[in-house]
Amino acid sequence: MSGPPRERARHWRDPRLPDVDLLRATYVHKTFARHTHDTFVIAGVAEGVDEFLHRGSLERAGPGQVALVNPDTPHTGHAGVPGGWRYSVLYPSPDLVAAIAAETTRVRGTPGFAVPVADDPQAVRLIARVLAAVEARNPLAADTLMRLAVTRLLRAHGAPLPARAVRGAGARTAERARAVLEARLADPPSLEELAAGLGTGPFALIRAFKQAYGMPPHTWLIDARVRRACRLLAEGTAPADAAAAVGFTDQPHLNRHFTRIVGVTPGAYRRERNSVQDGPAAGA
Repeated sequence: MSGPPRERARHWRDPRLPDVDLLRATYVHKTFARHTHDTFVIAGVAEGVDEFLHRGSLERAGPGQVALVNPDTPHTGHAGVPGGWRYSVLYPSPDLVAAIAAETTRVRGTPGFAVPVADDPQAVRLIARVLAAVEARNPLAADTLMRLAVTRLLRAHGAPLPARAVRGAGARTAERARAVLEARLADPPSLEELAAGLGTGPFALIRAFKQAYGMPPHTWLIDARVRRACRLLAEGTAPADAAAAVGFTDQPHLNRHFTRIVGVTPGAYRRERNSVQDGPAAGA
């Protein structure tokens, strides 16, 4: 008898397929904290169920389905069945998706996806083939298949994303608070200090920030720190140095939050970014 599935993941980018991050993973006990991406998430589920909170609803993506998350959209992730889930994921940049949409669809404005889960076994197969082509060092096939997958999903489920308009005093306060936190990732003010500097109260700031960005300031700060750490690690910064640069107390502190948002350890993430000419890495 075969044993239970073993968790493994590879998160990487190939310079021959620019503007797209890639993930192949089997997760059983993994729980992703509420977080965002500055890219799209296009995740084709091959086995099991990927369950995730998205805009206040609990969504489930099973075999033959694709989970679709637009940039800057808070979401979580965990197994929806005891055996976990296996999937292949594309993280294309907004500029790349916009270029594909302009060339191949009628979606105008800023393109995105109108549904969080699409039932499309063909798209799931295309996504898996993109990753296989990258690992086979066939960039022509990988780029072609990636564009076919994105086009297929945009034509079926694409829609213009609503412009994020800043309305009302609360929204403007949240925007100013975010700017302060972005500038002070490594040395953020306390909630009371942040609120006082913006001329509001702590609870009013929490409400306004959560309404604007889908999470309270402290959760957003962790997410922003991890995103900044991703950029530093991709540039070759050592995990301990990246942890200090973005405000985590030490490398274990970074590791804990990084794995709950990115899905692999900072060390594995850095190795993949700095050894893309090597063969496929072992599961992390």
